[in-house]
Order: sequence, then structure tokens, then C-alpha cells
Amino acid sequence: MENIEQYLPLIIPLVLIQLVLMVTALLDLRKREKTRGPKWMWAIIIILGELVGPIVYFTVGRLEE
Repeated sequence: MENIEQYLPLIIPLVLIQLVLMVTALLDLRKREKTRGPKWMWAIIIILGELVGPIVYFTVGRLEE
């Protein structure tokens, strides 16, 4: 248990960054009319891809309007 408490200052900001990225990506996905691939696929990638999923969506999945 002492090891977990030692790493909490690192884990908490990473979890917060992950949640903010995920929510932002899902909101952006919802308002976009077109994406590279089906929206349901991107939603799965964003949710299950942890920290990397939203980054992949923002770099590859979005089509510029």
C-alpha cells in the first residue's frame, strides 16, 4: 500500500488528462458530420484506447471542415 501512495502524485494527473482528452474527443466526434471511418469505430477507439485513443482520433480521425 505504501508503493501506491508514493505514486499517487503521478497517477492522479495522468488520469485527469486521460479523462479530459476522452471527453473532449467524444464531444468533438459528436459534433462532426464526417470522419475518416464510421463514428462508432472512433467512439470505441477513443473509449478503449485509454490515453492513446483520443490522440489518434485528433491526429487521424478528424476531417477538416
